[in-house]
Amino acid sequence: MQTQGLRTLLFCLLLSTTLWADDTVLMLRVSTLPSLPEPIANSAVTAVTVGHVEYLVSFAGIGSGLEYSDTHARTFVLSNEINDWVEHAPVPGGVGRLATTAASVRELAYVFGGYSVAEDGTEVSTPWVHSFNPETGVFAELSPMPVPVDDAVSFTYQDRFIYLINGWHDLGNVNLVQRYDTVSDTWTQATPVPGTSLFGHAGGVVGNNIIYCDGVAVVPHADRSRSFAASDECWLGIIDAKDSRRIDWRPVEKHPGLPRYRMAAAGISAINSVLFLGGSENPYNFDGIGYDGNPSEPAGHGLLFDLETSEWRVIKQDSAASMDHRGLVPFGGGWVIVGGMRAQQTVTGTVTRYLLR
Repeated sequence: MQTQGLRTLLFCLLLSTTLWADDTVLMLRVSTLPSLPEPIANSAVTAVTVGHVEYLVSFAGIGSGLEYSDTHARTFVLSNEINDWVEHAPVPGGVGRLATTAASVRELAYVFGGYSVAEDGTEVSTPWVHSFNPETGVFAELSPMPVPVDDAVSFTYQDRFIYLINGWHDLGNVNLVQRYDTVSDTWTQATPVPGTSLFGHAGGVVGNNIIYCDGVAVVPHADRSRSFAASDECWLGIIDAKDSRRIDWRPVEKHPGLPRYRMAAAGISAINSVLFLGGSENPYNFDGIGYDGNPSEPAGHGLLFDLETSEWRVIKQDSAASMDHRGLVPFGGGWVIVGGMRAQQTVTGTVTRYLLR
């Protein structure tokens, strides 16, 4: 199904060659899938194919109240066979969590970290790693992260390794690239990123090329206080074909417009590009209120980075803008965003599928 979906996507792009030639705004064809059982933002999402059945999985997140007590660890699964969401056991750990990240390898989903929020506002990065079988609904505990992170970006490579890039660890950002081997259940530190340490960034992988952009950096002040500021850095990482622990990191041109926080993004091999959708130009806390005290709103257009030309293109969206995402997932012949926040910090359960045209 995933291969067929990529062929469909490529066909749609071939139909719109005049848009590429004119370098005008690209369009996205939009449809919706069954909505989540309830509104959820900031859930970790991934897709798994088992035989002829596709599964879309949502882990953890926050409900519409946007209070610490609305964080949860609930697991929801949508399959193309049933075409409805089914709730399974919650992500193990006994606490609700935010800013987890998820990825899939072969017939399993993997969920990493996140942070818990206490009543007094204390936030703790969790080290837990679990695999999840969407066919049986069973979790398995795996080796914890050497450095627990949340709001990291995850990528799958060679249908074996999962990379966690940067992220927040308890008291600050880290510049680490932690590589998890799903075969041996072991961790290795890969080449760290030479740029600014970030959380809430987004990106994708195509072949051995990683692209990620934006996010939030910590700004220290002379009085030993600190604040948070959006980063406009974009980085290309080329994974060494002989040793996947080695990554050649190179800065790339920043995208048009202001930097964004918590976009949904994915690499699309069929067009050798990375697609970015949604996010906010004003970084915010889990309640959707910016670190500057102003309510954050979602950005209204998408972005696409062409790895062949190293050029950016702006993509017009025909659907309501959204933010507070943890991934853009291939499912049902397109690329899917699950839930998130819409205008005025409204948490949604809408599941939106996109095709480029």
